[in-house]
Amino acid sequence: MDETEIPEDHPRYASLVTRHRIEAGVEQGITSKQGLIAQGRGEAFDYLLGERTLPSADAAARAAAATLLLAERPVISVNGNVAALAPSETVELAAAVDADLEVNLFNHTDERVRRIADHLRDHGASEVKGLAGDGEIPGLDHARGVVDADGIEAADVVVVPLEDGDRAAALDAMGKTEIVVDLNPGSRSPRTADVPILDNLLRAVPNVTTHARDLAGAPPDELEAIVDAFDADAALDAAEAAIREGSFASPDE
Repeated sequence: MDETEIPEDHPRYASLVTRHRIEAGVEQGITSKQGLIAQGRGEAFDYLLGERTLPSADAAARAAAATLLLAERPVISVNGNVAALAPSETVELAAAVDADLEVNLFNHTDERVRRIADHLRDHGASEVKGLAGDGEIPGLDHARGVVDADGIEAADVVVVPLEDGDRAAALDAMGKTEIVVDLNPGSRSPRTADVPILDNLLRAVPNVTTHARDLAGAPPDELEAIVDAFDADAALDAAEAAIREGSFASPDE
């Protein structure tokens, strides 16, 4: 079934569209097969969160927007799942905050990097980093530690959606300010992040973009006040509380 053939009134419409995009990403050589497993895990947590953006996640998205607008060299890291799920949305966010896009993969091949870069360009990106691979993240002996010297290596703020914990910790050790999008409040990635957004990528990225557009032109002191007021631990606790309360979505059909 093509994505356009999924009835919008289906109670699991958003979930089915997400699954289709990941499946299509694998077929296009953008998403790894392991990405299918990661998506399933994330979908389970979204279900437990009630498939909605919590007020705390919205506050995190606003803090993320302010952080990006204050950054000197912001970079959005893009893996296979991000490219398959939200290519246009990610490109729009980069444009809203004047950030670079860089492809970085756990299951790295030069061909996959090129495919993802082309996919992002097809969705409006003018420039995509990640092809040079002339920089590194110290402490990672895997291809995921290879980055562009004028991209992630030189960035002051890095958006790392759907990231693995080791790499998030390594970026933190480099002194990067990290914005992480994740659905599991117990994962190391959001617990490492300066700004953890506990939300579905398809809701979170457009939400950060909306906040960035609303805050465009705001003086630095106003943006700094938003960042300073954000409490990362409280955001994690709010997501955990929502899961414990059992605000579940309706059953799958």
